[in-house]
Amino acid sequence: MDEQAKKLLSRLQNLCAKQECCSADILQKALKALDFDRAAAEEVVAALVKDGYVDDARYAAAFAREKSSITGWGPVKIKFALAAKGIKGEIARTALEDIDPDRADAKLRKLLENKWKTLAEDPQGKLKLIKFALSRGYEYESVKSLIEEIC
Repeated sequence: MDEQAKKLLSRLQNLCAKQECCSADILQKALKALDFDRAAAEEVVAALVKDGYVDDARYAAAFAREKSSITGWGPVKIKFALAAKGIKGEIARTALEDIDPDRADAKLRKLLENKWKTLAEDPQGKLKLIKFALSRGYEYESVKSLIEEIC
């Protein structure tokens, strides 16, 4: 590893110590910093993975928990966002299973109740509420039953 790559490795270690990062994001940062020298960038990422600074499973679990509980995203939207980060398959499924379903349902209920307050007078309010929930990444079946209770 050359001097520039060693400096980058140190900088990325500091970054990864402060926040969770996925290997795809780190690879992009390394590529940009190393003037798109793919071999050197992959070597830096491999060193970070080997030392435990980057772990896609850990990142996916933290991402799924944060997006579900704080942002209010549903499992469909989280799955697509993880896929966009290059995390697919078993890692994504495991991360989605780690989401507390009761807490996610409570978050969805709160979102729908708040949105319904603004749509109650609208003749197409129910339809707009369904579209809102689907755009948040929730599955139709879970949305449908909750909307029947709320409206």
